[in-house]
Order: sequence, then structure tokens, then C-alpha cells
Amino acid sequence: MSAEKLPFVLPAVFTIGPRMDDQLSLQKYAKLISPHDKLSNHVKELVQGIIEGETRVLAASMTMEEIFRGTKEFKQEVFGKVQLELNQFGLLIYNANVKQLVDVPGHEGEDEGEVGAKLREGQTLQNAAKIDAETKIISTQRQGEGKKEEIRVKTEVKVYENQREAEVAAANSELAMKKAGWDKEAKVAEVVAAKAVALREAELQREVEVMNAMTRTEKLKAEFLSKASVEYETKVQEANWDLYKKQKAAEAILYEKEKEAAAQKATAEAEFYARQQAADGEFYAKKKEAEGLVALGQAQGVYLSTLLKSLGGNYGALRDYLMINGGMYQQIAKINADAVRGLQPKISIWTGASGGGGGDGKDGAAGAMNEVAGVYKMLPPLFQTVQEQTGMVPPAWMGTMNNNNN
Repeated sequence: MSAEKLPFVLPAVFTIGPRMDDQLSLQKYAKLISPHDKLSNHVKELVQGIIEGETRVLAASMTMEEIFRGTKEFKQEVFGKVQLELNQFGLLIYNANVKQLVDVPGHEGEDEGEVGAKLREGQTLQNAAKIDAETKIISTQRQGEGKKEEIRVKTEVKVYENQREAEVAAANSELAMKKAGWDKEAKVAEVVAAKAVALREAELQREVEVMNAMTRTEKLKAEFLSKASVEYETKVQEANWDLYKKQKAAEAILYEKEKEAAAQKATAEAEFYARQQAADGEFYAKKKEAEGLVALGQAQGVYLSTLLKSLGGNYGALRDYLMINGGMYQQIAKINADAVRGLQPKISIWTGASGGGGGDGKDGAAGAMNEVAGVYKMLPPLFQTVQEQTGMVPPAWMGTMNNNNN
């Protein structure tokens, strides 16, 4: 709408994209699109709002005559204002094409020059009543839309101004901080320089005092050197004499201790030798005793082997011989006698055949086995005596006794 509140149409096509030749512009564009996904129309809506807003603001300040008379200038001014707003987002108008301005239906905006102006003026006067009626309705609507758009544009402008002010404030704050830092560094440098000077003065003063102290020390050394040297020599001689006396006393004590240790060592060696000799003697005796037992065992082995060989390899005969020779049967008889002592048993005496020769045992054919045979012949009378005295009979595996003398 122009300054007379007359609407018109501005058909235009803009080709807008990020400015590629400026790193700062690319960073601004990245900040613009980063909060939104790739399908968002945020950038398109923003650019369209800027174009419409700047165009409306510019048209509202010009009459219809000015707009149609200076179309080219009007377009350039629109492009300039739009580009100015797009700079804050890193965007650039790469191409723009604006077609012929036209009135909205019911207006003759195509007339140019004074004729068109006269015609519009006459039509305006002739149709005043009609236009007033329509204008009131349309004006109210347009004014509402214009106010809304104006408010929106003002809001965007205010937001932009606030952003710029914020940026300026941030820049001023940063600059102030930098100035404060520079001032601080300058003051610190001044303090450091002053302290460095004071420190150097203190060091020089300390060096002077050290030199003075060294001078006094050397003077004192020169004064007391002779006296200290004499005292030192005297003390050294005294210490050497004391050391000599203590050393001799220690050597005497050490000599006595060495003699005592040598005597104790000789005594210990003598006792050890005596114990070793006794242990060797005891070991020799045990060794000889063991050798005797081995020899005895070997002799017994030879003895038994000879007996077994003499008996023709009869192990039973060897066993009986050993039992008889060892007094086994005599011990059995003694044990039986002790068992029946005091019972007043009936005593039966019998004799057995001598087996093959007279019972005098002088027949060489009978040999040593006559005695064994006599023992076996004693068993039946023995069992009979036991039966008579105790009523006990021998077990079945030992056979049964027969009273028949045959």
C-alpha cells in the first residue's frame, strides 16, 4: 500500500543463498540453520518476511505517483534494504527479477505520466463516495494487516536492533575487559619493574654486607689464627698422647683375650677329639656286633641247609627235629603236668615199641626218628588217660580210640 493507502502488486523472484566468499557470513548462516532440521522452512519464511516487510515499509513512505514514476529506483532501494537485513544472517541476493508493477483489480496503475495521474485523480474524485465506502472496509482490513505487518516488522527491527545493541554491548564489554586487562598488565609490569629494582637494590646491599662480613671475618681470622694454631697443636699433642695410652691398654687387653681364646680353642679341640674317639670306638663295637649277628645268621643258614640236605629235603622231619632239639615237647609235658597238679590223677605208665630193633636206642637203623615214633605211640594211651580222668574224648578229626589191645 502506498502513502495514499492504495494497494498495488509487486511480482518478484529472488534467488538467495549463503555468502560463500566470507568465513564470517558462513558462520552466521550455520548459526541460522543449526537449530532446525533439513526439512524446515525456517530460512525461507525468514527471508520472505524480510522482503515483504522492507517492501511494505518502503512503499508506505511513497505515493503511488512516486512508486510508478521511479520503478527502477524503487526496485533498487528494495533490494538494498533487503540485502542489508540479510547480511546479519550471512545471506546474499544472487539474483532478483521484479516484473511490472500493477494495481490491484479496480485500479488503473498502468497509466504513466501526467495523463495517468489526471485519470487517477479524476477517478478518485468521481468515485469518492464509492471509494470511501470501500476504502473504509478495505482500509480497516488493510490497516489491520498493515498494523500487524508494521508491528511485526517493527518487532523484527527491534529484535535486530536489540541484537545489534547486544553485540555492541558485548563488543564494548569485551573491549572494556581487554582494556582492563591491558591496564592490569601495565600496572603489573610497573609493579614488577619496581619490585625488580627494589630486589636488585636488596641483592646489591646484601652483597655489600656479605663483603663487609667477609672482610671482618678475615680480620678476626688474622687476629686469632696464631692463638688458635697454638691451642690446636697443644690439643692435638694431648689427644695423641691419650690416644697412644688407650691404644696400648687396648692392645694388652686384646693380647689377653687372644690367649684366653687360644686356650679355650685348644680345650675344645681336645674334648672334641676325645668324644670323636669314643664315638668311633662305639661305632666299631656296634659294627663288629652287627657283623657277628650276620655271621651267626649265615652259620645258622648253613646249619639248617645241611640238616635239610641230610634229611633228604624232608621239611617235616627237619621241623620235628628242631622241636625235639629245642625241648618243645618237654615244655609241653611240663605245662600239662602243671595243669593237672593237685588233681590226684590216675597215673598210667606205658612203653612203646622201639620200632625195628630193641628199645635200647642203640640200633643205628632206627636213628633219631625212634624218639619221634615213640612220642606218636604215646598219644593213644594219653588220650585214654585223659578220658578216664576227665570224661573228655578227643575230637572226631583225631580219630576214635579202640579198647581192643590188638
